[in-house]
Amino acid sequence: MSSDAGLSRWGWGHADREPTESERLDLKRQVETRLGFPERPLLSMPDDDPEVPESRVDPPFHFCTTDPDARARHTYGKGYPDLVRGFHGEYGPAPDAVARPEAASEIPDLLLWASEEQVAVVPFGGGTSVVGGVECTAPRYAGVVSLDTRELDAVLEIDHTSRAARVQAGATGPELNAQLAEEGLQLRHYPQSYEFSTFGGWVATRAGGHFATRYTHIDDFVESVRAETPVGPLETRRLPASGAGPDPNRFLLGSEGAFGVITEGWVRVQPRPRHRSRATVRFDDFWDGVAATREVVQARLSPANCRLLDPSEAMLNELADDGSSLLLLGFESLDGPTAGDLERALASCADHGGEWDDPIHRGPSHEGDAGGTGATADGDGDDDERSGTEGEWRSSFVEAPYRFNTLVSIGVLVDTFETAVTWDRFPDLHEAVRENVGAAMREQCGAGFLSCRFTHVYPDGPAPYYTLLAPAEPGTELEQWRPIKQAASDTLDAFGATSTHHHAVGRVHRDHYHREIPDSYLDALRSMKRTLDPEGIMNPGALL
Repeated sequence: MSSDAGLSRWGWGHADREPTESERLDLKRQVETRLGFPERPLLSMPDDDPEVPESRVDPPFHFCTTDPDARARHTYGKGYPDLVRGFHGEYGPAPDAVARPEAASEIPDLLLWASEEQVAVVPFGGGTSVVGGVECTAPRYAGVVSLDTRELDAVLEIDHTSRAARVQAGATGPELNAQLAEEGLQLRHYPQSYEFSTFGGWVATRAGGHFATRYTHIDDFVESVRAETPVGPLETRRLPASGAGPDPNRFLLGSEGAFGVITEGWVRVQPRPRHRSRATVRFDDFWDGVAATREVVQARLSPANCRLLDPSEAMLNELADDGSSLLLLGFESLDGPTAGDLERALASCADHGGEWDDPIHRGPSHEGDAGGTGATADGDGDDDERSGTEGEWRSSFVEAPYRFNTLVSIGVLVDTFETAVTWDRFPDLHEAVRENVGAAMREQCGAGFLSCRFTHVYPDGPAPYYTLLAPAEPGTELEQWRPIKQAASDTLDAFGATSTHHHAVGRVHRDHYHREIPDSYLDALRSMKRTLDPEGIMNPGALL
């Protein structure tokens, strides 16, 4: 069985990237001076040997273990409540066992045993959920098994004619693209969790990727999906498109392991783009940037990157500290120059007061890294363009989850929430978020900081992404966090925005998701659950 020893047990990413004392002191000074927070403590770093409860089950399979370290590493995702509890060594919700099958054919026997023994099964993916998607206490069950598919990490088949690939669910972003690169192809889907999250997890959570328009979710790349359910396999037909009734893929895309575990799928792939153009546009007023962004996307120019950062977000990422907002624009193409598209977008920005330095255009004669495996996680996934503001943004984007580790270790409450809403409702929603979440942070923590950026944009509305920071009282962090999170979710609901654009539902957003969808549709999902999972063992409490 593979080991996670190189990864942090409690925090994001690699263990050797856990914050050093000098990094903690530096960030402590920054939040105290730049954000005006009261003096922050340097909390004691976690112990190396966490305690987990005694296992209640002993699965009769060679690919299962009740090893305490493996169970601790599969207890939480990477949301703020997860980081806090892991940091403080609280592993009470640890699963009773971890299953890491070496072949998809081993999964049906596990699900049959679990159904007979009333053991809950929680698909783990890469463990990067920030919405409680992989944590399950399930008191009415005999035990909980965390199902880790990361041994199933191969690209099984490539159809060059159709530019599609059959991929196993456990492949992480780098593993998947490294195999595709051998054939000159890529799956250009780069979520922030790219390095650690898995293809199956992307499908199960309808993950958002780096494209700001058109190919915004993994949905846009999926041709077909196969899952193992407690009553047998569920596999959709591989098609470019179909008008035959409701799309069966939609029962698995976003299902979050509630119906079964995704084992593989066919996805659309492509060669590395040969042409790119990009520019960073500065606006003195955030709302001018909003108007320009809307005009660009409604012109159907389809930029790959179209991210608007408000002044707080630009300052937080050390891209601008003069109160300006930044719009990061980028276009890419397989077969022709992109300068014309960028020029049209910049003309719209100029109409709204935007200013920029010389744009950067790249073509075949400027090609660098031929592999293009997406190590930068955001932007376009290539290492040969790390320069200027966009390069600094990418670096900050990739480092952000590691910074969350450090913030937790100095007593700072840090979280994000994201949504999507129509353009006409965004101004009122944005002001209400600032007012309500700001008030909740002040009430719970005495102070707070809130920033916003657009991660994705559509002709009919943006997907705003908010980051909040507040001084926390060690030992009561979650009691402070819950009312703040509630204020954010209630505000989104009040303005008809979605509870989540790409972070999934999990357990954190479940109640607000149920408000968002029609009751009859929720009943239909429950009926699907009863059909595919009669004993209710699959990730109970998540989504439904």
